[in-house]
Amino acid sequence: MEMTGAQILLKCLEKEGVDVMFGFPGGAVIDIYDEIPNFSVEHILVRHEQGAIHAADGYARATGETGVCLVTSGPGATNTVTGIATAYMDSIPVVIFTGQVPTPLIGNDAFQEVDIVGITRPCTKHNYLVKDIKDLARTVRQAFYLARSGRPGPVLVDLPKDIVNQKCDFEWPEDVTMRSYNPTVKPHVGQVRKVAKLIRNAQRPLIYSGGGVVLSKSHEELRWLADNLDIPVTSTLMGLGAYPGNGKHWLGMLGMHGTYSANMAVNNCDLLLAVGARFDDRVTGKVSTFAPHATIVHIDVDPTSIQKNVSVHVPLVADCKSALGSLKKEMEALVSEEDWERKHEEWNSQLEEWDRLHPLTYNDVDDAIKPQYVVEQIQEITKGDAIIATEVGQNQMWAAQFLKINEPNRFLTSGGLGTMGYGFPAAMGAQRAFPDKLVIDVAGDGSIQMNIQEMMTVVCNKLPVKIVILNNGYLGMVRQWQELFYKKNYCETCMDAQPDFVKLAEAYGAEGYRITEKKDVNKVLKKAFATDKPAIIDVRVTKEENVYPMVPAGASLTEMLLV
Repeated sequence: MEMTGAQILLKCLEKEGVDVMFGFPGGAVIDIYDEIPNFSVEHILVRHEQGAIHAADGYARATGETGVCLVTSGPGATNTVTGIATAYMDSIPVVIFTGQVPTPLIGNDAFQEVDIVGITRPCTKHNYLVKDIKDLARTVRQAFYLARSGRPGPVLVDLPKDIVNQKCDFEWPEDVTMRSYNPTVKPHVGQVRKVAKLIRNAQRPLIYSGGGVVLSKSHEELRWLADNLDIPVTSTLMGLGAYPGNGKHWLGMLGMHGTYSANMAVNNCDLLLAVGARFDDRVTGKVSTFAPHATIVHIDVDPTSIQKNVSVHVPLVADCKSALGSLKKEMEALVSEEDWERKHEEWNSQLEEWDRLHPLTYNDVDDAIKPQYVVEQIQEITKGDAIIATEVGQNQMWAAQFLKINEPNRFLTSGGLGTMGYGFPAAMGAQRAFPDKLVIDVAGDGSIQMNIQEMMTVVCNKLPVKIVILNNGYLGMVRQWQELFYKKNYCETCMDAQPDFVKLAEAYGAEGYRITEKKDVNKVLKKAFATDKPAIIDVRVTKEENVYPMVPAGASLTEMLLV
């Protein structure tokens, strides 16, 4: 059947099972928008293209599926670059469709022309410029395959206006074969057996879990290994939820703002089983002192991540789910043969002692609203049964520390790029995916203003996202560094000149709440969470509270600054 390029694109989205995309129209994509009402894919109009890509990202993280956004050429395309880089750093499957000027005008500095393929080449898994309408269906098919297979990531498809308007017969490629792209999914049997032997002989083993466990849906296998083999678990920011935050082997997050027990466990373990993690600098601290006594095993689907930052003893290139499943089979026989319940009793006792001596804590004051207290109240009210997005900075770290994330895909945050303004549109995407779920964005007063325009999007689409602003009147994390390392030179971090967030919420048609007294925190949060409308809750917290523990840049994980 003959179709236009616009019709072929939308038909391909239907074939891929896409139910929603986030976007903003313009001249280069107007013909696609003209066809949207004729297809089943819902379109959500955002108020800024960065909101579209972050919303698609949040949808992908919350569902485990591929997010989609559609924007026009030139500034529409460039406005997505920060969100594309965010998804790229965190390995999130997103497909971005951008409009482009007609092919005869490419390179002529036409109106709203930009080389988005060249601009995004460093921050996409792959990108395409479609030059022949006969290649369109195959290109879209490949884009989705690339985005979600192997190590996931964003893929961009640039669509010239003349290609969108041309016609050809629609042919859907059922199978995808790419000669130059064949990710290794199944683990090497010999390497799996080697890892099993190391686990059997280890006295102080530790699982270091990353975002790859969440992305590969291998949390059940990870939990089996931890609980049946009596192995403690720590996690990166991106890996939160793979092992339950209330689980008996959970140590908390490791790294710059990790728990004392997690960081000390890394420093003293004799076997470090790294799964789906990339040894980021915020995790390792001083690389030369990272896990100094451990045999390091690294499981990752991306071979370029192995040996990239830290030398490992046993590499295992494979999909995390396949690798952990194979490892589970190797270890099952041993569980029945040996007394695993007591095998690491001394090691676990030491970890419990470290946690008892230096738990996550803060200096609570009777009448002051501490940000950590607000996060604890969110935990108490929701019982962990909410999807949490965060902005970036102190709010992000307090959420990671004091919330108990018990399931994967429940904690949405910009880990690798650290993108302020990410949380709210990501929460918007998650809310669209789960309309009956409570979705909360834990925000700072600086970050929330970067994409506050999406309040109109959530109001128009009846997406009842709740924004809890930990309002300390500062760009808090930068201020903390200025306090600790720059002699309190608070240069350009004071945010006292703020909008009235309650009135702002009401101006958009949402609900606004302000909390200025500690006794009202629980009560007002409960009221705000119960409303069926979007809401902003402006919580006036203490102004100069710091995130602890903290490992200074370049220091070892054991050199933690404590409360």
